[in-house]
Amino acid sequence: MSAQDEVSAEGRVSAEGGVSPEGRASSEARLARVRTLLDSVRADGRTSLTAPEGKVLADAYGIAVPGEELARDVDEAVAHAAHFGGRVVLKIVSPDILHKTDAGGVIVGVQGAEDVREAFHRIVANARAYAPGARVDGVQVQELLPSGPAAQEVIVGAVTDPTFGKVVAFGLGGVLVEVLKDITFRLAPVDTDEAQSMLDSIRAAEILRGVRGAEGVDRRALAEQIRRVSQLVTDFPEIAEVDLNPVIATPEGALAADIRVILATEQPKQRRTYTRAEILASMRRLMQPRSVAVVGASNEPGKIGNSVMRNLVDGGFSGEIHPVNPRADDILGRKAYKSVTDVPGEVDVAVFAIPAKFVAAALEEVGRKGIPNAVLIPSGFAETGEQALQDEIVAIGERHGVRLLGPNIYGYYSTWQDLCATFCTPYDVKGPVALTSQSGGIGMAILGFARATKTGVSAIVGLGNKSDLDEDDLLTWFGEDPNTQCIAMHLEDLKDGRAFVEAARATVPKKPVVVLKAGRTAAGARAAGSHTGALAGDDAVYDDILRQAGVIRAPGLNEMLEYARALPVLPAPKGDNIVIITGAGGSGVLLSDAVTDNGLELMEIPADLDAAFRKFIPPFGAAGNPVDITGGEPPSTYEATIRLGLEDPRVHALVLGYWHTIVTPPMVFAELTARVIAEFRERGIDKPVVASLAGDIEVEEACQYLFERGVVAYPYTTEKPVAVLGAKYRWARAAGLLGGGRPVGGQSMT
Repeated sequence: MSAQDEVSAEGRVSAEGGVSPEGRASSEARLARVRTLLDSVRADGRTSLTAPEGKVLADAYGIAVPGEELARDVDEAVAHAAHFGGRVVLKIVSPDILHKTDAGGVIVGVQGAEDVREAFHRIVANARAYAPGARVDGVQVQELLPSGPAAQEVIVGAVTDPTFGKVVAFGLGGVLVEVLKDITFRLAPVDTDEAQSMLDSIRAAEILRGVRGAEGVDRRALAEQIRRVSQLVTDFPEIAEVDLNPVIATPEGALAADIRVILATEQPKQRRTYTRAEILASMRRLMQPRSVAVVGASNEPGKIGNSVMRNLVDGGFSGEIHPVNPRADDILGRKAYKSVTDVPGEVDVAVFAIPAKFVAAALEEVGRKGIPNAVLIPSGFAETGEQALQDEIVAIGERHGVRLLGPNIYGYYSTWQDLCATFCTPYDVKGPVALTSQSGGIGMAILGFARATKTGVSAIVGLGNKSDLDEDDLLTWFGEDPNTQCIAMHLEDLKDGRAFVEAARATVPKKPVVVLKAGRTAAGARAAGSHTGALAGDDAVYDDILRQAGVIRAPGLNEMLEYARALPVLPAPKGDNIVIITGAGGSGVLLSDAVTDNGLELMEIPADLDAAFRKFIPPFGAAGNPVDITGGEPPSTYEATIRLGLEDPRVHALVLGYWHTIVTPPMVFAELTARVIAEFRERGIDKPVVASLAGDIEVEEACQYLFERGVVAYPYTTEKPVAVLGAKYRWARAAGLLGGGRPVGGQSMT
């Protein structure tokens, strides 16, 4: 627990500003108290805590709960109820009954000795009928929490996600939480600011602020419940799930009516980790090699080993290329070696093009040679059920310090090194975009898109089974690579979500990271023992955590590729004011919708700027925003209004809607737009400009012309250019270039 957490929990600060000895001792006592309790639950053969045991944890961590007492018989229940006064809640206490409501083990609003007695007996009878063999420890008597318009039922919880580890959750709903599913997640632990941000991240956030004259809830108290739960599960990793449900939030505070705690049945397997320096050192030799060996090189056309050799040779790789084949002396005019251990000098990368069953033995030789990277193209490992074979090569790699890319991949391209280490078609258009994919098919879609759109790439990398090297290794490298300005990744899963988040937080302040996460399932929720766990489906957690890391999530493959292509083209915006200039009213309406859909803001045009635009708009046009110049206007009107938008410092981005007419043909529009923007850039004025072109097929050539000159333009769509602009704005906020969010890096964004 950090010093800040100890101070906030214990309230004792020394004169020097640190935690006082008394505060430290109290914190240690609290941890010891919880440890003793959890050990006793384990010793009892249980994985769930009873309500009184949950209260011990709540008291230790300052999680606010109502007054409550355990009644072991009906007379104690009557006495406890009388002590609290007013109406109370009675709940069954049994380590064998997890869902008390389902068992008829909760009765709310009981008042008076007679009613308490009747409720006590009914609850016990219901429990016996629900689970005849269950151990019943008694009945919990709890103060009735506030109700009414000012009281909001919410859920605060934590769950152990298989990808991201401890994750804290907040949502609206109480008993309806699994129906509403209005919930948000963050990596645990969270600080106070991050906990506050969660209150604003649900769809019903406005309710917490107060609606229709109602006073808002105590946000500080609610955020503190979130923070303390997150610290609890961080301090005790064996806690698998925590539910505070419902938490009753009012203007006066936030109290957890019920706390449910479930312990893990097994500890997750730990993956080997590497330092940032170690990752960069091995990745540098992988992406900028001086010497490559091809294990399984071949002279026979149609063989993978032949295709890899041809791509390396024909691609112009200037480093050494060493074919390895025990049955050949010469391959493609180069000396072949019986074993990789026979290759003279240092080798940076060994590319494998041999059947899976021979990989382990050859990898041992790579390890003995001291080669730091093995690119494993062969399939036939975990993806076909051969997990043991994959585990074997991972163990060999770890033993010798060889990092493994793959297996089951198409290889990789490092264009700035003229390196094409793949059996697929070559690609050598150098540029600022790094693209990775877990799937070979998606990798080839990436390649085809790059070729069709002439997208310059710094690298294309296949990851396949990700037995070792994965997205966080690549992200760490591309974040530092001067040839890469944007990183786009297709992934089906993350092996180490926290490592990826750490790498993303280090990268996002410098360059955009775009992710296409495939598989929107809720598989992770099936075996959950709490409401929080049931809601923590794979996609729900991924969505919030990736956003927290500042990553731009693409909804589909085409969007990922277009974001990757376009984001390096657009300059970073300096503010939120967006102006639409259009030659067609219909396009203007659709562009306005797209602006709203992407979380962007249309500028309220000031009177002086409105008057300036009106000078160029015919009487039947429309000023305001969008600025509708109408379709019959000559090129000079387009030029004049675009100049106005670029000149005014209050305008931060332009969205152009072009309508194909003979008066202003597509290429005329494209040329004047590119010329004006280039002129302003020379003057130091560089704003994001995107364009939607509607018309005959000539608009396709016009869009390509604009794209090549720094204007993101698309034919036949109003949605795509604005979506790209929205992605640029999301990155700018995450990078701390605009207001409205916490920049990623040390802390996460809202």
